[in-house]
Amino acid sequence: MCAFTIQTFSSLLKIVMNQEINLQGDVYFGNVKGQIPHGMGKYTWSDGTVYDGNWEDGKMTGRGEISWSSGTRYEGDFSGGYLHGFGTLTNPDGSVYKGSWRLNIQNGVGRKEYSNSDVYDGCWKDGVHEGSGKYTWSNGNTYIGNWKSGKMCGRGVMKWLNGDLFDGSWLNGYRHGSGVYRFSDGSYYFGTWTKGLKDGQGTFYPSGSKGSSFRKIDKKKAQSQRFRDSERNVTRTYSEKISFNGFFRDSGRITSKRIPPNDDYTLGDSSKDFSTSENTDIFSHISDEDGSEIDDDSSVAWEREYMQGVLMKERVKSYSGSLSSKGKQQSKRHTEAKQKKCVDIFEGHKSYCLMLNLQLGIRYTVGKITPVPMREVRSSDFGERARIRMYFPRKGSQFTPPHYSVDFHWKDYCPMVFRNLREMFKLDAAEYMMSICGDDGLRELSSPGKSGSIFYLSHDDRFVIKTLRRSELKVLLKMLPSYYDHVKKYDNTLITKFFGLHEITLRGGKKVRFIVMGNMFKTELRIHRRYDLKGSRQGRFTYKDCIDEGTTLKDLDLAYEFHMDKSLREALFEQIQLDCSFLESQQVIDYSLLLGLHFRAPEHLKVLLESPDENPISGPLTDDGPTSGELSIPPKGLLLVTHEPSSVNTAPGPHIRGNTLRAFSIGDKEVDLLLPGTGRLRVQLGVNMPAQANRKVSQDVSGSTEVELFEVYDVVLYLGIIDILQDYSMRKKIEQACKSVRYDPVTISVADPNSYSKRFIGFLEKVFPVDP
Repeated sequence: MCAFTIQTFSSLLKIVMNQEINLQGDVYFGNVKGQIPHGMGKYTWSDGTVYDGNWEDGKMTGRGEISWSSGTRYEGDFSGGYLHGFGTLTNPDGSVYKGSWRLNIQNGVGRKEYSNSDVYDGCWKDGVHEGSGKYTWSNGNTYIGNWKSGKMCGRGVMKWLNGDLFDGSWLNGYRHGSGVYRFSDGSYYFGTWTKGLKDGQGTFYPSGSKGSSFRKIDKKKAQSQRFRDSERNVTRTYSEKISFNGFFRDSGRITSKRIPPNDDYTLGDSSKDFSTSENTDIFSHISDEDGSEIDDDSSVAWEREYMQGVLMKERVKSYSGSLSSKGKQQSKRHTEAKQKKCVDIFEGHKSYCLMLNLQLGIRYTVGKITPVPMREVRSSDFGERARIRMYFPRKGSQFTPPHYSVDFHWKDYCPMVFRNLREMFKLDAAEYMMSICGDDGLRELSSPGKSGSIFYLSHDDRFVIKTLRRSELKVLLKMLPSYYDHVKKYDNTLITKFFGLHEITLRGGKKVRFIVMGNMFKTELRIHRRYDLKGSRQGRFTYKDCIDEGTTLKDLDLAYEFHMDKSLREALFEQIQLDCSFLESQQVIDYSLLLGLHFRAPEHLKVLLESPDENPISGPLTDDGPTSGELSIPPKGLLLVTHEPSSVNTAPGPHIRGNTLRAFSIGDKEVDLLLPGTGRLRVQLGVNMPAQANRKVSQDVSGSTEVELFEVYDVVLYLGIIDILQDYSMRKKIEQACKSVRYDPVTISVADPNSYSKRFIGFLEKVFPVDP
């Protein structure tokens, strides 16, 4: 019995080893298990594809090598019939990828050498560059930084062969956002870009100037360090989340019809690839800046303003180190206020702890309230007693996770009301949490006003978080039922959208209250100017020494009138009247219209657009803007067209909820805004609203005839009503009485709710006049 068993096992073992199997024209030779490949073996398909390596239960698993009839060859790891693990793919055109794979797709860390001698070394996802990586073009240009969906996106450094270098933000392969361009001669340009074109204000430091030489040491060292840091990041970043069809799905015959990884995923065809050197007009303009046009000067810099790549203003700025007395006083007051604000709430690292506490609390409460079934709000959902409270010890508890901040108590006011508001504003709970509570965290902004409030901005710029005084908390809780009804009734309301109201109690009893709001300036176009308009005059101006592109200007700084389509203007003022009536009913004052302007470069000046191979305009323009006599001719940079939902972004944003507006100029139909060379945008109340900005520049008197000259610009408007939490309290009444003694009562900001509303609307009617 024992001998028979040994003999039978021996015969079976011979069958497993070195068996040849023919399957409908395909041939397998190697180890088998039953009648399927298992172990080492070689499989040859009828089309000439050959695999030689390990098998497991009929699937390529382990180390192996496969070569296709097209000439493509892969050597490396397999799993379940997929290229999975680490391996090298060589294409017939000479391109080679060596790195990580997941389900037939490059995923993880890898290096690809393209057929045109370009090289990418970094992270991959879905077969394209994603994460940190270094790309070197065959002409010697190099980019090190972040990638997304195969394009440069995020923070990165581009270095050209001629010595020029750009360090800043990128989006979809273009320079987009703030950055610094360093020229090979040592000069610098600090500014902002939009889709590869300089857009907004910036400063140019000629080679040899004090500003340039100061930065030449520190910036160069920092940039060199960033290059090294980025290279180190490439080697240790790994991503594995991907899925794709495998080689073998048929349960019967093994097939070779699963073609090798496609060039659409591997970016092997450099003629179609974004990284080809011929496509440098998108993201690698060589010497497209203005580094050599200015003579060296050891004490000056050039302040410039661009619109879509067109130089609009330029003036010399002395860097002798002196400020005007007003500027010094203003700077001193600002510094003292900032120090007082920070010392008051945060000492040392507490600012970081406060942000972490805020994220922990929002993650907890949103996660707790979201699973609760939706229902209409009740009277019990409002008020100071409608709240969720939780203690967050550092070590964690049964309900809270451990964390690295300090112990704190968390309070979430009116959670069901704000949950319904977020639903009403079409805000996804998961996106809300990821925006505020994601790994990228929050960033602190300086306060633009006198309130001393702290402002935080979410990493994607969608939400603003502001600290509140106790009095503001009371006002909001009191008005919340009426606010809820108002925003529910009027989709187009311009009033600030609130998403959450929270309170953190720190050790020692210090309470910090927060309100989460939509960011009005999370826009598809760059904001070139921003204004806070109340309708008053006393103190409503900004010192010139304090103005930069991010400065919020005031009433007396506004020199433009805005002319709009008749129907758009009517819709705007109809809603302003409704919103002001609501605020008046709540005894609220001190609110303002936050106005953002995106200027379009006049069409007749686009001949001055800087091109990759040409130097920009030589010589400065006047401080007041372009001097061309054609400025009185209305440009044609904007066009209203019939609304097409499939052609525009209709997704709700943090400040967007209303309907598409109708325009009188095209037959009272719903409209989109067409921007030649930029895109097509949906027109809503307070969002993407086109207008013509007129500014009177001079008057010439000839005999008895007066001639008015205007600067005329196409602009896109973004606006909303903010700061709605100040009631007409006893303190404000006393302030009004005291200021009325010193100043004209009409000019001061504080007024009773009815007078404030009338003055506010009357002022805006002058800013947006009716066309004759």
